Amino acid sequence: MSSSALAVPALLGAAVAGAMTWSLAEYLLHRFLGHDRRTAPNFFAHEHTRHHSQGDYFAPTWKKVIAAVVMTGASTALLAVVVDVGVAVAFSVGFGGFYAAYEVLHRRLHTHRGIGWLGRFWRRHHFHHHFHNPKCNHGVTSPLWDIVFGTLEHPAVVVVPERLAMQWLVDPLTGDVAADVAPHFALRRAASH
Repeated sequence: MSSSALAVPALLGAAVAGAMTWSLAEYLLHRFLGHDRRTAPNFFAHEHTRHHSQGDYFAPTWKKVIAAVVMTGASTALLAVVVDVGVAVAFSVGFGGFYAAYEVLHRRLHTHRGIGWLGRFWRRHHFHHHFHNPKCNHGVTSPLWDIVFGTLEHPAVVVVPERLAMQWLVDPLTGDVAADVAPHFALRRAASH
């Protein structure tokens, strides 16, 4: 077999390893920097706390781009010391690509109605974390690491505080939970004065 034929599986394997490494990093960052008081204050906790308290707040894109450039650059440079440069780049592309996918998915969970069973699963999984138990369901792109580390909870009906309700959740005509998501979500109304 030629070296170029061997290179393709190695590069694909490195990209998959990079994606899986991001998936684990996503879980660890979220759990230990976002929700573990022993590590606060830190660079991540401030933005993450604001995201939980405001619901539709996301850290500015420029901060995320800087973090991505630093992380992918550093990982490529460090890996290139011990593995082929192509493999190091493929790993970093997998890591950075999955990070980008996470960012898009996470924002869409908050801003758009889900499609099909997977969309419903992701939203229920994520918003159970937001509104019921911040010590569980840390994986946004996947529940894999929640399963591995025993932090997975299967939500029944996710009750969302009215002031944090996502736009897609509420029927604009009635102010109630939209009929198509009502089996999985409810609103907790603010107490009237």
